[in-house]
Amino acid sequence: MTTPVRIRPRRLRGTAPLRRLVAETRLSAADLVLPMFVKEGATEPVPVTSMPGVVQHTRDSLRKAAREAVEAGVGGLMLFAIPAHKDPVGEAATDPDGILNVAVADLVSEVGDATIVMADLCLDEFTDHGHCGVLTGDGRVDNDATLDRYARMAVALADAGTHMVGPSGMMDGQVAAIRAALDAAGHTDVSILAYAAKYASAFYGPFREAVDSSLTGDRKTYQMDPANTVEALREVRLDVAEGADIVMVKPAMAYLDIVRRAADDVDVPVAAYQVSGEYAMVEAAAARGWIERERAITETLTSIRRAGASIVLTYWAVEAARRLS
Repeated sequence: MTTPVRIRPRRLRGTAPLRRLVAETRLSAADLVLPMFVKEGATEPVPVTSMPGVVQHTRDSLRKAAREAVEAGVGGLMLFAIPAHKDPVGEAATDPDGILNVAVADLVSEVGDATIVMADLCLDEFTDHGHCGVLTGDGRVDNDATLDRYARMAVALADAGTHMVGPSGMMDGQVAAIRAALDAAGHTDVSILAYAAKYASAFYGPFREAVDSSLTGDRKTYQMDPANTVEALREVRLDVAEGADIVMVKPAMAYLDIVRRAADDVDVPVAAYQVSGEYAMVEAAAARGWIERERAITETLTSIRRAGASIVLTYWAVEAARRLS
């Protein structure tokens, strides 16, 4: 005689409404941040070939896309800029009339009352060598000289109206230097979303096309080794101690364990960046009919939230927000 099965977890999976009722992880439009690119001098949007659907915006198309994102319910916008001219120290990054600063002002004017305008705080888009900081004579990134540039860049972005800066260069002490500079300039309300655990990843390839990167060499001396977990948590705790309001793990999908550990370890919000290579892989596989595109998008975003990220930067932010709404 067969013993009746009394405990049946499958009972809670039988219908879509039931699965929705007992779902342990919720994904909402407000959780999502849209990274955006603006190109100085562009007269029409320039497609990023390795990232289908992503473009380098003109200032006008940027404003239009920002309005559409806000209407979809996206929680925030993270802005990157491509200057017309680069130099060894990235002077355009601190120029009040530089493309990043004027585009921040555009967005704040257009949608600043309805969303959070964030700006990437790094020199890599602005330097002719493509590194995230100032170089020494023998080609090494000078950590402390770079902090001075970051401090000036933070103030310029705050003067332009940004609500939040995102220091992504992985320089030691960058959060403390930026916080001190912002406070000294009277920008005490400008928040810092710190790229606390940013790995030297192979998944950034398409992004370099998106920002017209001039990088020579690699960034392994300042971005993190993919093998390390304890070091990541040390970086996260250091950034919180220096004044970070939010900490971020980048990339997201290959580092969900780091997202989980960070969320368990600190008492500030944790963000994760679903980077260009992660986006491009799904789009490429879907274009070949190898996976179901919309399901894959939702599944990857849900996995990042499930791992512990309360904020997800993703190039699918608008599309996903519209479906969630």
